[in-house]
Formats: sequence, C-alpha cells, structure tokens
Amino acid sequence: MTDTLALRTAITGLIGLAAVEEELLLATIGFAAADQGTPECWAAAPVIAHNTEFKRQQVTRLEAIGNGQAPPEFAEIDHRSAQAYLRYCQPPAEQVALASREVTAALIDGLRAASDDDLLDPSRNPWLAGRQLWLQIIVRGFWHPLGHIAEYYADHADPGRADAMQSHAVTTAEYLKVPAPARGMAYYSLACARARTVTSGDAIGPLRQAIELNAGLAAKARRDADLADLRDSGQLDQLLAAAPD
Repeated sequence: MTDTLALRTAITGLIGLAAVEEELLLATIGFAAADQGTPECWAAAPVIAHNTEFKRQQVTRLEAIGNGQAPPEFAEIDHRSAQAYLRYCQPPAEQVALASREVTAALIDGLRAASDDDLLDPSRNPWLAGRQLWLQIIVRGFWHPLGHIAEYYADHADPGRADAMQSHAVTTAEYLKVPAPARGMAYYSLACARARTVTSGDAIGPLRQAIELNAGLAAKARRDADLADLRDSGQLDQLLAAAPD
C-alpha cells in the first residue's frame, strides 16, 4: 500500500477503535472497584495500564525516529508474573484513565509526524528487522490492546461481548480498507475469540481468512493456546495444509 494518506487514515481508525473499547472497559472500573484480579485473571484497570505502557513504548519509538535515533529496547512482559501484575495494579483508576487517553492522542500524533519513507521502508530503521513501521504501529495500537480486552471479557464470563467486539473490529478493518496483513490480524483475533468462547468449529472460517490475508499468522496459530482445540482435533493441520504458500 503506497497511498500513505489512506494508510494513515486506516491506522488512525484502528487506533481509535481500540481507544473506544478501552473507554468502555474503563467505564466498568467503577462497578468493579473491589475486583483486584489476579495474575491469571486480570482486573480492568491493570489491563488498561498494560495496554497504555505498550502504546507508550511505540510513542517513544516514533519520537526516536523523528530525532534520527534508534529507540531503546523494551523487555518482554510475562503476563503471568505476579510482580508485573502488581505493578499495573498500583496506579489509581483515575490515573489509568487519563494516561490511556493521553497515550492514544500521542500515538496518533506520532503517526501523523512520521515520514512516508519511515512508515513504508524498513531499511531506514534497521532495528525494525525488516518489518514495516506502519504495521508495528497497528500491532501496538490496535491488535495488542483489543486482544487483552477480549481476554478480559472472556475471563469475566462475558464471552459474547468478546466475540462481538472482535467481529466489530473485522467490520471496521474492512470499512477502513486497511492493508491485508492488518485485516488478517483482525480476522485472527476473531478466530481466537470464537475458539475460546463459542465452539472451535466457528473459528475455522475467520482463521482461514486471516491466514489468506497474512500468511505469517500460520506460525502463530501453530502455538497459540487459544487454538489448542483446533490443533488437538486436527482441524488446524487440515486448514494449514490447504492454505496457499
């Protein structure tokens, strides 16, 4: 996709969708203030705090690129770590809400400031290891936060909402005409939501579409815990065997 105006518009729309879903989840904090959650089942505020941290890392990367510098490396987060979870639990809900809104605006501003060449040409920034910057922004600003919000709903006995949210994400990605790799991410998330919360067979259609749009997701599907039932039943192997190379 070389029309960067359309690309920037699509990415902004995806970031905005994730932000809206975060606002909806933030609205539940007042009703779930007593829910401290656990490292195995996160409460709402820590979910948003974690998403915000990942978005802030992407903002830092964009600022470094704008200054002609390589961004710092960020350590991976163990989502089952009690220490990590407690760190996300520390900020009060009001601070979590404000930080979420501020970082979303900063990410959109960083996208706007990035040059077309930086968005499209990974060779300009060797630390991207061949990946395109625009897709990394989508991962941090859209795919990652929606995935955690869907997990929250699934873990808090609201699987229908997780499925509906990811279905809406697919519709939005199609509406915005986002590039195929990012649309594949949306379909993949829908497949995972359905595999976790409905029946594994309902995940086959969106998973097939995901891999057709983004072949790199096949490797992720082979190890994704959400798709364990598909692997155990042999349906995943059948799907991948029929997928184009």
